[in-house]
Amino acid sequence: AWITRAMDYALAGFVGCFLFWALGIVKFPVAFSGFANDTAWFLFGALLLGVIATRSGVARRIAYCVMMRIGITYPRILLGLIVTDFLLTFIVPSGIARVVIMASIALGLAEAFNSPPGNNVSRGMFLILSYTANIFDKMIIAGAGAITARGLIEKGGGVEVLWSYWFIAFLPCSIITLLAAWLLTLWLYPPEKVALEGGYDYLREEIRKMGAWSPLQIRAAALMAVTILLWLTDFAHHIPSSVIGMGVGLFALLPRVGILDIEDMKRLNYLPVFFVAAAVSMGTVLEQTKALDVLTGSVFVWMQPYMTNIFSTTIVMYWTAFFYHFLLASEISMLGTSIPLVMEFAKSHHMNPLLLGMIWTFSAGGKLFAYQSGVLIVGYSYGYFAARDLMIMGAWLTIVEFAVLLVLVPVYWPLIGLQ
Repeated sequence: AWITRAMDYALAGFVGCFLFWALGIVKFPVAFSGFANDTAWFLFGALLLGVIATRSGVARRIAYCVMMRIGITYPRILLGLIVTDFLLTFIVPSGIARVVIMASIALGLAEAFNSPPGNNVSRGMFLILSYTANIFDKMIIAGAGAITARGLIEKGGGVEVLWSYWFIAFLPCSIITLLAAWLLTLWLYPPEKVALEGGYDYLREEIRKMGAWSPLQIRAAALMAVTILLWLTDFAHHIPSSVIGMGVGLFALLPRVGILDIEDMKRLNYLPVFFVAAAVSMGTVLEQTKALDVLTGSVFVWMQPYMTNIFSTTIVMYWTAFFYHFLLASEISMLGTSIPLVMEFAKSHHMNPLLLGMIWTFSAGGKLFAYQSGVLIVGYSYGYFAARDLMIMGAWLTIVEFAVLLVLVPVYWPLIGLQ
């Protein structure tokens, strides 16, 4: 059901959990164990944080301020959009939400550049914003995919996965990806017009329309700054990321705080939370029924002879995950079904489960087709780029990510204690 999307992902997950219980395969606490796991509720907190950023207008304000600092020519504006996309990952932990926020800015810029759909200026902006919004979610525990993977690695691998540690491990890759995405876009889609009409006046006018910082925006910005600070320092206080995210989101709902209200809660899309909970539940059922051992033996047995050192392990894990993702349309379902197998494989072969889990999760970021990610589907729906554009950009960035990972894993990760 997840591969074909015959029904909504969350509904398919609910049906699966129900059948595990109704058919007597496992007891109710096991069949629905994911709903009592902090992974799903971390995503819930992340969704609330995204609502705080968008509803208050802080995300949009940050986007224009970043571009004001970077410049008004197309290459600089494009770099500003990518940098903003990356920075928003910290406060809007949803690739789809970031695409919507950034698309509203890109639409205005495309109009200012007089660039209709199909022109290189607008095509390059929408294409790279969509792709980087998808891939940055793997370098930071922000999107539903990385959050799902983190929970399954902790549960199946028996290791602690710190938000700060994940961020530090992929930080060099984030910087290189940011620059590579910028250069590739300029190379593949050279702009018809280099300078923005109106220049800084256009950006100042957009900021002027938003007015001065309101008390609501100041409170929202302060709350998000505290959240990021707590996430970045979790190695010191060891407060779970899920507790921080959900606590901050609920704090924003308190009457005296007034950043969110009950109507925001009603409009929130809870289906991704249920989907992640169902994916975690399925992993628990596979483990409890020993079905995981069967799947591990049949799916991963061919990999063992080739995983003789860190280089070959990285190569085999990356490209296996990349091609495995073709079968599962959603990266959440791809990670939800495969991470338990990776953890079982790591434990049975005396490998580092965190190392393999991080490589596998990162490898889910490489995509060639829009159906592989809801983020790409949303970006594609604006009509500014074609499926062929996505395939070309995806192929180039997939190779770049692989080259970076091939250096990162054996050289940089041992320096931070991951080997």
